[in-house]
Amino acid sequence: MELDLIRHIFEYEAIKELHALKNYPIQPMCAFLHISRSAYYRWLKQPKSAQTIFNEHLSDLIRYIHEADNDKGYRRIRDDLVQDYDLPVNDKRVLRICRSLQIKSTVKHNPHGITKASKHPYHIAKNYLNRNFHADQLNKKWLTDVSEF
Repeated sequence: MELDLIRHIFEYEAIKELHALKNYPIQPMCAFLHISRSAYYRWLKQPKSAQTIFNEHLSDLIRYIHEADNDKGYRRIRDDLVQDYDLPVNDKRVLRICRSLQIKSTVKHNPHGITKASKHPYHIAKNYLNRNFHADQLNKKWLTDVSEF
C-alpha cells in the first residue's frame, strides 16, 4: 500500500517501463504527459520521499494502536501518538491514513437508551388496560402519552 503524495507516480512508472522495454526516449514521453524531466529523474533516484517513509512508519504505529484497542478512532489514536510516542501529528493526517487502512472506531450505544427501540427490551410494563380505555366512573383510569420517550 502506498501512502505517497506524488500525483504522477503511475506516469513515472509507465515512462520507466517503456524506456526499459521498448527504449522510448524519456524527453518526449515526459512532454506528452506534462511532467518535467527533472521530476522524473528525481523520482527515479529516490522513489519514496521522506514524507512517504514517515507516513508508512506512522501507518504501522496506527495499525498497532488500533489492534491493541479497536474502539479508538482517529482522534484518540492521534492523542496516543502525541502522548505515548511523542509524535506531534495533525489529526487530518491520521484520518487520511486511517481511511487508507480502513480503520474506524466502533460506535458504542447505551443499552438503557430511551429513544432507541430495542429488540430485547429490559423492562416491559404490565398491560393493565388491555386497550380497554372506557371507564364507568371518573378518575378510574388515567392515561398519558409517552411515545416521545
